[in-house]
Amino acid sequence: MATSAAAPAPQSAPPALALPPSQFARLQPHAYLLAHLSPPASSQQPSIRANGRSPSQFRVTSANTGSLTHTNGSAVVRIGDTTAVCGVKAEILHTEDIASWSVSHSSESSSSNKRRKLTNPADKPGADREDGSGEPEDDGNSYIEDFHLLVPNLSLSTGCAPGFIPGAPPSALAQSLSHQLLSLLHTSRIVRSEDLQIWYSRPNFGAEELERHNDDEQMDVDAGQGAEEASSETREIKAFWVLYIDVMIISIAGNPFDAAWTAILAALRDTKLPRAWWDIDNETVVCSDLVSESRKLSLRGLPVASSFGVFEADAAAGWRAVIIPDAEEERQLAESERKGIQRRWILADPDGYEEGLAQERVTLVVDKAPGAGGKVVIVKMEKNGGFSVDRKELKELVDISASRWEEVNQILGQC
Repeated sequence: MATSAAAPAPQSAPPALALPPSQFARLQPHAYLLAHLSPPASSQQPSIRANGRSPSQFRVTSANTGSLTHTNGSAVVRIGDTTAVCGVKAEILHTEDIASWSVSHSSESSSSNKRRKLTNPADKPGADREDGSGEPEDDGNSYIEDFHLLVPNLSLSTGCAPGFIPGAPPSALAQSLSHQLLSLLHTSRIVRSEDLQIWYSRPNFGAEELERHNDDEQMDVDAGQGAEEASSETREIKAFWVLYIDVMIISIAGNPFDAAWTAILAALRDTKLPRAWWDIDNETVVCSDLVSESRKLSLRGLPVASSFGVFEADAAAGWRAVIIPDAEEERQLAESERKGIQRRWILADPDGYEEGLAQERVTLVVDKAPGAGGKVVIVKMEKNGGFSVDRKELKELVDISASRWEEVNQILGQC
């Protein structure tokens, strides 16, 4: 019986030499981001980042306050996948526990008396301010820096990122962010020193009352003493509130500074201090248990931080900037702009993927005066890692930061 040979099986096509986007992003991160930011001219596609945002677009931001019940104020802020939790705890610092208080207080009181004599009482408060805001100067604002009344601390919780393992010492990133937060708290002067002062007013007897209480003694009473001077002599600071501001980053996916600072802003707006006074009998500070008597901090403005990262099309731009003279670099940029080729992008609110590719970083802290036509005030500006951002680009970043201020102001206003 004859048998026929079986037909050969059809050969399958060889697998295509293509990588999924996730693997391509890990193997060639720079080329992957550049392919999104600089699409072919024939595609007519706009420049877009790998995460789907435009270069000037921030991630979705949300805030919630009052989540921690054991603190005087708390907030949880999430910017994209970066989440920061902030808690503010207030403690009392007696002036007798400050070693330099007696020296600083005596020198300040003498200078304030001289200032009171030289100042015309008819002048309006704040008339001598350079900014013309009409707000009186905070003469005691140096108390915050001298006596360390604001103590921020930032920690990166275990598991917030793969590189943070349990039992490890505080990282350099956590220490650097803590220092930046402390510097911005002092620079912005957002907390008023008068909100942290606990006063004691001694009984102020007038001329007739002093004669009535001292009938058996002959006392010379200057009845012409001004009420303002007498009031200042019968009041003294007995203690301060110290605010311990603890920030924990529970999830980090880039730009932790903006998330941490926004969490501090929300927590300070939520902070309430109990009514406190000096008990002369027990010689200590006593606080009221009534929640209705507590008061919120009267913060000075709303400084909002906005961070940017600079991405270069040339992966070797970091070391080429040292070799190539500035004039040659500017000539190459001008030639690229003339041909319509973009070689540099400024990315707002960079995520963790973009931070590793950024050659330069810019952080702007701006505030706006109340009202529809309020002007934008630059509270602080930091630029590190390069010198590619020029004056024109900085002006554009200020405009973007002003728009970001409006967004954050609306978010915190809903908390």
